[in-house]
Amino acid sequence: MDVKKENTILQIHDLSIAFDGRTVVEGLNLTLERGKTLGIVGESGSGKSVSTLALMGLLPKNATVSGSATLKTHSSVSADGGDASPFLGEEQADAGTELLTLDEEGFRSIRGRRISMIFQEPMTSLNPVQRCGEQVLEMMRGERKNEKERVIELFKEVLLPRPEKIFDSYPHEISGGQKQRVMIAMALINKPDIIIADEPTTALDVTVQKTILELLKSLQEKHGISIIFITHDLGVISQIADDILVMYRGKMVEQGPAYEILHHPKEPYTQGLLACRPPLDSRPERLPTVEEFLDSLTPNPSPYGEGSEMKGYLPFSPLGEGSGVRLLSVNNLSVTYTLKKSLFGKPLQTLKGVDGISFDIMEGETLGLVGESGCGKSTLGRALLRLIDHSDGSISYRGQSLDTLSRRQMRALRPKLQIIFQDPYSSLNPRITIGDAIAEPLKVHGTSISSCSSSSSITSITRDLMQQVGLNPDWYSRYPHELSGGQRQRVCIARALILQPELVVCDESVSALDVSVQAQVLNLLNDLKRRYHYTYLFITHDLSVVKFLSDRIMVMQKGKIVESGTPDDIFDHPQTEYTRTLINAIPRIE
Repeated sequence: MDVKKENTILQIHDLSIAFDGRTVVEGLNLTLERGKTLGIVGESGSGKSVSTLALMGLLPKNATVSGSATLKTHSSVSADGGDASPFLGEEQADAGTELLTLDEEGFRSIRGRRISMIFQEPMTSLNPVQRCGEQVLEMMRGERKNEKERVIELFKEVLLPRPEKIFDSYPHEISGGQKQRVMIAMALINKPDIIIADEPTTALDVTVQKTILELLKSLQEKHGISIIFITHDLGVISQIADDILVMYRGKMVEQGPAYEILHHPKEPYTQGLLACRPPLDSRPERLPTVEEFLDSLTPNPSPYGEGSEMKGYLPFSPLGEGSGVRLLSVNNLSVTYTLKKSLFGKPLQTLKGVDGISFDIMEGETLGLVGESGCGKSTLGRALLRLIDHSDGSISYRGQSLDTLSRRQMRALRPKLQIIFQDPYSSLNPRITIGDAIAEPLKVHGTSISSCSSSSSITSITRDLMQQVGLNPDWYSRYPHELSGGQRQRVCIARALILQPELVVCDESVSALDVSVQAQVLNLLNDLKRRYHYTYLFITHDLSVVKFLSDRIMVMQKGKIVESGTPDDIFDHPQTEYTRTLINAIPRIE
């Protein structure tokens, strides 16, 4: 008897998916074994999520699906030779359920019971006006006794603190990691055979990400569940997968045991995905990109595309790393939020998002700011730009106090202080073309910039900048939905740079990007800094990214700076247990 065939729970053969005649997945074959984890890796748009949505009948009506996806029957013997886990359910399904031929009623009998999904973004997957426990109860099938007690027990199993309180909490009242655990509980409540985890840790801190990965592994070992884990990060997949399948533009590039794929990749695309991750043991000047590996490992000499070059539209001249000039000075800064007020508006309960922070940013440097979600990183970045008010302390820019400036005076200073937000999807107006979005700051603040001659039009300045950040100037009239995530982020970068700022706050500006696109954007930020002597405050929870990009790093915890120093000092000689925890949580390919 073929043991591997006996242990197969899902067999996909020649799966192809098209939308309105446009093929997005072509000829996909994969095998998932009982109690094992299959990692599916690839960039956004490679067909990872679409392939798994087809298994649950969740594709839109304009999708055309061909091929076969066979869900095997339960086995009375587990993969390790022992009895099958009772978590798999008491009923035995018919052998060889063909998923792609099911109607809606057939899919309802499969969803949640035999195949469950953990979606990428728990905040948008959970109903914001319904309590967490009630949402899990909705997933339960049929009348069962002690329903609430069972959900609370499951909350304990997924390591949710205060499970009774979280049962009655709304999603906005718990953290991102806790929301993701609620999603895991929803996926487990009906005792499925297979869990599809679609980028479940992409937006999470490294410490929370590590905890979620360990939780999934422990639940798998306890209940014998099979997992399909979708991600773009090979470092993450190395922590959990038994086998790996790599996808590119809807096709399978290569597949095999995780160790072989991670340590002996055969295809240039896989080699590129591995190489473009920021290394922890060195600080290269540039990160390799996937495109370089696809082009027979021959790097493109220009980071902006063949035949393009950076044109000097800014008045700065390169000064080298750090000029020694203090650009921004922060003294004992605090930001306080009022959580509860009395009937007459008196604060009854407050929270310090930033608690007595002091530091300087030198002209021409990149200062990295790292910490877990909720530690006050973004609050600090916005306070520095006067986007939110601070309660105590002072901020000065080139010796000028920002605290006493009126709105009119602050507006005059805005061109020198810019921000790149985390999410390019929500920070761009979907009704405005990308050319107009980039040009809008010029229209708001005027075009009297020293480098712009009187004959220069806003359109020509915008097209020139688009070229410099790696966007085709002919895309001026395109809308954001016509661009990829990485291209949208380049639009946001261009919009922030068109006013020739001196300080740019990058607020988690690469955390939502594929590792391949992330490498391109990080290289771009470094190139622009060297060319124009920009100063960056780079906010992130990814220590590998901040080590590559930063000249200096500050570690933030609960509103305070707990440690600061050079990247080598922080990584090689961390002074606090918190910093050591962050470093140890970084996913590594061992």
